[in-house]
Amino acid sequence: MNESTLWHPVAASASIVADVPLPVRLLSQDFALWRDASGTARAFPDRCPHRGTRLSLGRVLHGEAGSRLECPYHGWQFDATGQCRHIPALPAFTPPATHAVCTHEIQERHGLVWLRLQAADTTLPAFDAEVDPRLRKLLCGPYEVQSSAPRIVENFLDLAHFGFVHDGWLGDRGHATLADYRIEATPQGFIAHGCTAWQPQSNRLSTQGSEVEYRYELTGPYSAQLTKVPQAQAGYQDVIGLFVCPVDPERSRVWFRLAVTDFDSDDAQLRAFQDTIFQQDQPVLESQSPKRLPLSLGPGHGGEVHCAADRSSAAYRRFLTDRGITFGVC
Repeated sequence: MNESTLWHPVAASASIVADVPLPVRLLSQDFALWRDASGTARAFPDRCPHRGTRLSLGRVLHGEAGSRLECPYHGWQFDATGQCRHIPALPAFTPPATHAVCTHEIQERHGLVWLRLQAADTTLPAFDAEVDPRLRKLLCGPYEVQSSAPRIVENFLDLAHFGFVHDGWLGDRGHATLADYRIEATPQGFIAHGCTAWQPQSNRLSTQGSEVEYRYELTGPYSAQLTKVPQAQAGYQDVIGLFVCPVDPERSRVWFRLAVTDFDSDDAQLRAFQDTIFQQDQPVLESQSPKRLPLSLGPGHGGEVHCAADRSSAAYRRFLTDRGITFGVC
């Protein structure tokens, strides 16, 4: 497995508007996203092959000849295939095939634009709740985090920090003991079964503390999801997907995809709750040293120590090692 062959979330679908290219960064490379007249998203390297100007500073043109991305420096126009079709300084000139930018594959799913740098037999991380009509869907983020993508995923999979980082919200210092849980390997990662935690407020509608059953699933190197069922709210089920864009080895962009039965709260209320929870995590994540996730087996080898409560973290680190993931780890 190579990071370049994976699908990565790079932007919310709604953030790519009709006539304005959007700059994004993935795996320490810059790209310009834009939409053609049909609404199809396109991805080019954010560099004009003529003089290296950022194409994201240009504009999108729509006309009889189709949609084109115009460079802001000399007005070179590139069509959806990346071929230059017009050079204003030489209007009679037909640009050759060498006057082009490469294109990258794009998909739109879960409210996000996904980019893959290298063609391969890989699929997007799963989020099965997306097609459940009983659940309301909402995208939260992006959150810009000065930490590696693996650190963020590991934090999401970690139940033991709730009573301290989220004291009074998702956890309580007086209820820090974790029940035993088990890890089941899957082709995409693993599932953590039997996770429970006592939570003062497991979701925005909670009015009292309760035991909450958690089911964690690692769905890819930089993605995961959890399903939680509060015992005090019969029939209630939240599914939360975590999708992390590895911007640089120590910088990430994060989205959460909510699938919930709460149809009473407005979007702002649901996002405010999720913002509060992640803003509690963020300073802890950004304080970790090193910012990249150590995959070594102990402090004597430059790694970190573990305990039985860290089963999911240990499983995640083994998964990254087995898959040969190198971006964001050390």
